[in-house]
Amino acid sequence: MESDVGESASPTQQKWRKVAYGGMQPGFEDNHTDESFLEDMVMNANVVKRNMLKVMLDSVSISQYLCIVALVIIVWTLTLRSTIDENSLLLLDVILLGSGFFVVLLTTEMLSFNLLLNYILKISFFISGLYFLSPIYHTLTRSISSDSIWALTVSLITLHLFLHDYSGCTLKAPGAPDRPSFMSNISLNASIVASLLIASRLPSRLHVFAIVLFSLQVFLFAPLVVYCIKKYSFRLHLMFSLGLMAVTLAFACRLHRLIFVLLLSLFVFVNMVCPCWLIRIQEYKFEINGPWDEAKLCFNITE
Repeated sequence: MESDVGESASPTQQKWRKVAYGGMQPGFEDNHTDESFLEDMVMNANVVKRNMLKVMLDSVSISQYLCIVALVIIVWTLTLRSTIDENSLLLLDVILLGSGFFVVLLTTEMLSFNLLLNYILKISFFISGLYFLSPIYHTLTRSISSDSIWALTVSLITLHLFLHDYSGCTLKAPGAPDRPSFMSNISLNASIVASLLIASRLPSRLHVFAIVLFSLQVFLFAPLVVYCIKKYSFRLHLMFSLGLMAVTLAFACRLHRLIFVLLLSLFVFVNMVCPCWLIRIQEYKFEINGPWDEAKLCFNITE
């Protein structure tokens, strides 16, 4: 008799189902679950399995830009010590500008004559405006003490390194998407202000023009050149990065041995220690996806 009652009641009982929202289901408590609740649970579905060699190769881009910034700081230091005069700086500016254009021409397929002419006109206006503004930059921080200038410069360069976009370039390369972000623009502005602070401590207006032009060429156009090289050939990008590291370490050793040791330790930390660290902590990554995930709307919420 009891079995007959159970059979007659079971067809009328409503089956529990998972709902994201909408209130309680009739006949069930609001926090009710059954054995089917965890059937859709997935563990570590979106966790990326990283390869040690790939992570080390990707970290080369960080060391490469650290070398670029270190070389800029070395040039600043030698200029402030009067080891490099304004004529040498102007020659260095011409060499950098010419080599940068040469690399972009060789590595970019979508660069047309009109685009090249547009680049030349913009750079000409840029250099002319910088030359006429150099007297203002020369006297910009005359009322500020040198200690404050050095502290501000170090802070701005540190901010520049932390916010720099190491995966792309600040300027739009030919055929590249619009990548510059808000953080990368802040990084670029910090480097420009640091360059102007250093330039304001130089003895002549020509010195100011040469050092600001050098700094802006590096901070503005070096990421563009590096991006074009990396897009053209990753092997060429690695060779260029290793050569840049060797040159940076050689200049740092001539400047001071402590700087050489610090730079070498930084390169080892970025290219070896950090990738190993990243691979090791992957085993502690634990991600669970299941029926409790946030509901995804299937309609436009603005309608």
